[in-house]
Amino acid sequence: MEVNPPKQEHLLALKVMRLTKPTLFTNIPVTCEEKDLPGDLFNQLMRDDPSTVNGAEILMLGEMLTLPQNFGNIFLGETFSSYISVHNDSNQVVKDILVKADLQTSSQRLNLSASNAAVAELKPDCCIDDVIHHEVKEIGTHILVCAVSYTTQSGEKMYFRKFFKFQVLKPLDVKTKFYNAESDLSSVTDEVFLEAQIQNITTSPMFMEKVSLEPSIMYNVAELNSVNQAGECVTTFGSRAYLQPMDTRQYLYCLKPKKEFAEKAGIIKGVTVIGKLDIVWKTNLGERGRLQTSQLQRMAPGYGDVRLSLEAIPDTVNLEEPFHITCKITNCSERTMDLVLEMCNTNSIHWCGISGRQLGKLHPSSSLCLALTLLSSVQGLQSVSGLRLTDTFLKRTYEYDDIAQVCVVSSAIKVES
Repeated sequence: MEVNPPKQEHLLALKVMRLTKPTLFTNIPVTCEEKDLPGDLFNQLMRDDPSTVNGAEILMLGEMLTLPQNFGNIFLGETFSSYISVHNDSNQVVKDILVKADLQTSSQRLNLSASNAAVAELKPDCCIDDVIHHEVKEIGTHILVCAVSYTTQSGEKMYFRKFFKFQVLKPLDVKTKFYNAESDLSSVTDEVFLEAQIQNITTSPMFMEKVSLEPSIMYNVAELNSVNQAGECVTTFGSRAYLQPMDTRQYLYCLKPKKEFAEKAGIIKGVTVIGKLDIVWKTNLGERGRLQTSQLQRMAPGYGDVRLSLEAIPDTVNLEEPFHITCKITNCSERTMDLVLEMCNTNSIHWCGISGRQLGKLHPSSSLCLALTLLSSVQGLQSVSGLRLTDTFLKRTYEYDDIAQVCVVSSAIKVES
């Protein structure tokens, strides 16, 4: 009958503990009205309790700290810290001790050990301590693998390892929306408005330290989350930038293409990269977390072969008096065009000048500016319409209506005002 040899016990003991900050002590206050039987007894007991806040005894939140009682939650973007200790429980000296800590995720294996050098010897009742830190960048299952190898006095090489499994949760829900400056493609500008909706999906409040947009190389960004009051910029969210659990906050940004890109209409089309959001927050006693979104992309509006935009137009004009506008015509196609401009009157808008004039050849990605004169015969908010561009090469006509709107008032009313 074959007998298996007894399993040899290891001389070293491995202990792993997650390092987290303490939390504030919470108590459940018991109160009653003065006319009730206990009278002021409960209130006096709470005033005498050392864990309560003076003057605010009925609040659940105390002024004392308590050590964590469990592993707790780990959220994406936070820093995972752990204390690793290897203790010599035997009565003999152990040599060549090597402690290795790896973090296994769904996509990679990371070495978190501070040093890969072996310790020459470890005497009885002595220990090797190490603290590891890792900024969590993936959600899902993580496994901390701690391996210990050493040599006994008899020269036998020993090895063992332990596994610690934990889940990384998602702290924020981020949704983005893009808006063009104008909805009409004939008068759309290159400005892009980005709305970012950020929701706290954890169980504790967050202090939003920073939410910024890092634009791509094509754009400049302006934050629209503050207002100017008495010469001082004040955030639109108030003095307290806390985001309670399940609350959502909306951030707004305006992106404008840089001059070298805005002048080349053929570049900003199709799918373009806008930039990425950088979010920094703090929780509980100042634990810091940070997330960066992936590159945000949007589909640039289509202008067709020829884009017509307004460079200058007055807000208010006099009835039946000529006013001037400046138009910019850009060739967004990949071929040269020979353009003819036609001006068609409407019921309220009348163009001044010669219709059907030749504008000449316009090369790809090139632009030309036109100064045009017109007048309105009807008061009120009037739409500028009736421009036609014809490419004589392909005999194709491009129509532009509702280019802009002007307010037409009586000249007598304007003089009096």
